[in-house]
Amino acid sequence: MSNYCPVIGLEIHCQLATKTKMFCGCEIEVNTTPNKHVCPVCLGMPGAMPVPNKKAVEYAIRLGLALNCEIDLNAMWTRKNYFYPDLPKGYQITQTGGLPVYDHPICKNGWLEIVKEDGTKKRVGITRIHMEEDAGKLIHDMSPTDSHFDANRCGTPLCEIVTEPDIRSPEEAVLVLKKIKQTLEYTRVSNANMENGNMRCDGNISLRASEDAPFGIRAEIKNLNSFTNLEKALYCEMNLQASTLDAGKEVEQCTKRYDPNADKTIVIRSKEDAHDYKYFPEPDMVRLVTDPAFVEEIRRTLPELPDARRKRFMDDFGVSEYDAMVLTEDRDVSEWYDTAAKNCKNGKVLANWVITELLAKVKELEGGLSALKIKPEDLCKLVNLIADNTINGKIAKTVFAEMFETGKDPEAIVKEKGLVQVTDTGAIEEVVRAVCAENAAQFAEFKAGKVALKGFLVGMTMRKSGGKANPGLVNQILDKLAKEG
Repeated sequence: MSNYCPVIGLEIHCQLATKTKMFCGCEIEVNTTPNKHVCPVCLGMPGAMPVPNKKAVEYAIRLGLALNCEIDLNAMWTRKNYFYPDLPKGYQITQTGGLPVYDHPICKNGWLEIVKEDGTKKRVGITRIHMEEDAGKLIHDMSPTDSHFDANRCGTPLCEIVTEPDIRSPEEAVLVLKKIKQTLEYTRVSNANMENGNMRCDGNISLRASEDAPFGIRAEIKNLNSFTNLEKALYCEMNLQASTLDAGKEVEQCTKRYDPNADKTIVIRSKEDAHDYKYFPEPDMVRLVTDPAFVEEIRRTLPELPDARRKRFMDDFGVSEYDAMVLTEDRDVSEWYDTAAKNCKNGKVLANWVITELLAKVKELEGGLSALKIKPEDLCKLVNLIADNTINGKIAKTVFAEMFETGKDPEAIVKEKGLVQVTDTGAIEEVVRAVCAENAAQFAEFKAGKVALKGFLVGMTMRKSGGKANPGLVNQILDKLAKEG
């Protein structure tokens, strides 16, 4: 592979989180009775007239603005003709076309920024975001001889996000897909659940001899439903194309699927070109003319996006860049932390509790963060108890464990169990002196300069005090005693 430079572009399909379909009033409901939500429009019956879903248009514009796109105020609907068993109309209404005159997607010329593992940033272009309707679903496992067709998904509103071929490795491709998934979740235009099919990714990849050489012939790998499969599929196809070129053969332009069990890409069909779809303007709808004021209202109400939230967490709460990236990776986690941090005395310590303790525990919960009993305000209280020296870190972990199990207020737990930290210097010194007397040999070695024994003496003091002694004061008192004659 060192002899070749990969060129990668992604096409991401996401289902929009509307209540009804793209061109009719049928409800969108997943995992329901087959063919329950259908009508003459989404089944393509003769004479049925499609009407665009305004909420879907709003979501598409919101997504485009979040990805720095230009908005086409005169977008065009076209028919993409192909004859698959899951497409009852025999065509799909979309916003792409074979000729420039037909090619008017609602969003174009955008970009996003990724942060690579070495900390460098890279901008990846967004060619277009166009709206279209989804096809139905074929079910093959209900009979050994027959396939069944469920039309519930027909007409579900989609956005397809097409990147420029700016991606130069499978790792970069994963970062781009993660950033798009994040944007979909933060803007709430899609559930973006890859496992449930809300979001699907196609990877286009070709090889060339050097960075300044012409693009090679590409293969498109369809319907990759996880970050892992995207990376593996691209590496698999890279190796296959490299072997083909090394053998002096030409790469075939084709559409493929990835088999994760065999770790191989398999040809589905030869790659279609635009003219194969016989695009023409959708005769049942006029252009999608959008009022500029509508676009500006959507821009005004855009939520805080991941990059802006990450910077705010660093500026306002003092968290590190790495911690801010972890906290903002998931929208719900970022909102949870943001709520907790508003009245917290140490946002950096709070971030550490969320990342190392809370998120580790959340993995144990079947419902994830939504099933968590601890309220953000209560974790804030716990951190504030540490900051006020009411409890120490060791006691805090005991309190946190009970909060996780019961959802109780940390202040109530501390009071009920008598866990308030001892900060009285005289009382702590009595305990330290007793520990030094009980461990006279170790204390003598510590006084003689064996610093490593200090940790042992601190630990014994904490044990003797039931974990209530202030560790900082224990350390100070040991140092003082060591200097005494």
